[in-house]
Amino acid sequence: MSREIVLDTETTGFDPKTGDRLIEVGCIEIMDLLPTGRTYHTYVNPERLIPPDAIRVHGITDDKVKDAPKFHEVVGDLMAFIGDAPVIAHNAQFDRNFIDAECTRCSHPLLEEARWIDSLQLAQKKFPGMANSLDALCKRFKISLSDRTYHGALIDARLLAEVYLELRGGKERRLDLATTRVASTAVAAVTGGYGARPRPLADRSTEEERAAHAAFLLKTLKDRSLWEGYGLRLEAEA
Repeated sequence: MSREIVLDTETTGFDPKTGDRLIEVGCIEIMDLLPTGRTYHTYVNPERLIPPDAIRVHGITDDKVKDAPKFHEVVGDLMAFIGDAPVIAHNAQFDRNFIDAECTRCSHPLLEEARWIDSLQLAQKKFPGMANSLDALCKRFKISLSDRTYHGALIDARLLAEVYLELRGGKERRLDLATTRVASTAVAAVTGGYGARPRPLADRSTEEERAAHAAFLLKTLKDRSLWEGYGLRLEAEA
């Protein structure tokens, strides 16, 4: 199975080079594009005041993080949760800059650049010239934003996990044709949700034709017969 980590951060501003710091990290574990239920979340004491403009975006105040751990106290748990998995982030360069800056500050090894996957770049390739913010993609894919009042690292990571699934091909990627054994529209109709016809159609094949068909299936296809996948058992004539 393919394990990936969807990550989002909240910060005091836009640029760690000017003194902005990380204040929240949220991670979602996904396997084969679906969330496993395992998450990692922490607030981080930025060791500086949070500007009002930033608070208006994420709602995280100085009081909320004053007793939170400092980054060097949580980096071990964060990296252990990420493990060796690729990291998906929306506008990944932003999150990477802050994670790298915090790791550098406490002399922790950085995540390799090649492990970062930018979902914004994926969206721009799929929808060139269109709005591709996380909010815009949620609306495009009909993913509800009703639970979010402010931006938050964990809730945004959850939303991004859903968006990432759609960007990678949507829920049809989970369809296994080998197990569902759907080979054609006509066969799919056998298990459709329409119920029995009120006036069934008369058979259009003769008994001899049906016997010849059954003999062919038994001799040539044996247990690979598509019909047996729908419970239509074929038995050889005595």
